[in-house]
Amino acid sequence: MISHILMYLVSLSVWFLLTWPPTLKNLIIGLGASYLVSFFKMDVFTASGKKIRSKARSRNPVVYIKKAGWFLIYIVVFLYECLKANLDVAYRVLHPDLPIRPGTIRVKMGLKSDTGITFLANSVTLTPGTTTVDVDKAKGCLYVHWLYVQDGHDASNASLPVVEKFEKILRRIFE
Repeated sequence: MISHILMYLVSLSVWFLLTWPPTLKNLIIGLGASYLVSFFKMDVFTASGKKIRSKARSRNPVVYIKKAGWFLIYIVVFLYECLKANLDVAYRVLHPDLPIRPGTIRVKMGLKSDTGITFLANSVTLTPGTTTVDVDKAKGCLYVHWLYVQDGHDASNASLPVVEKFEKILRRIFE
C-alpha cells in the first residue's frame, strides 16, 4: 500500500513538472492520470523495487555513487552525440545532392541486462539518423536503420560508433 501511494505521488509530481504552471484543469487531469499510472504500472515497479531493495543490503553505497557518476557522464555523452547527429542530418537534408545511403545493419552488443539493452536501443533511436528496428538478445545484437551506411559496413556485422560509446558507459551503470 505504501509503495502504491509513493508511486502515485511520484507520478503526480512528474505531471506537475511537465504541465507547469499549475491550473485547476491540470490538477484534475493530473490526479486522475497519476492514479491510472500508479494502478496499471504498480506490478512493474514493485517487482523491480523488491530486486533493488534485496541488492541494496549486500552492496556498498559507494557503488551507487559511482553508478550515479557514470550516469551523469552518459547524459553528457548522449547530449554531445545527439548534437553531432543533429548537425549531420541537417547537413544531409540541406545539401543539394542529398547524400544519404540508408540501410539496416546488425550491430553487435555486449550488454546482458534488460535495462541496459533498453537504454542502448532507446539512445540509438533518439540519436538523429539512426533508429533501432529490433533487438535480438539471444544473438547479442541490435538491428539499426542508419541514414548513411558507410563503405566497409557489412549489413550482417557492422559497428556503429555511437553504439560503442553508449555501450561502454551503460555497461558500467547496469552490469
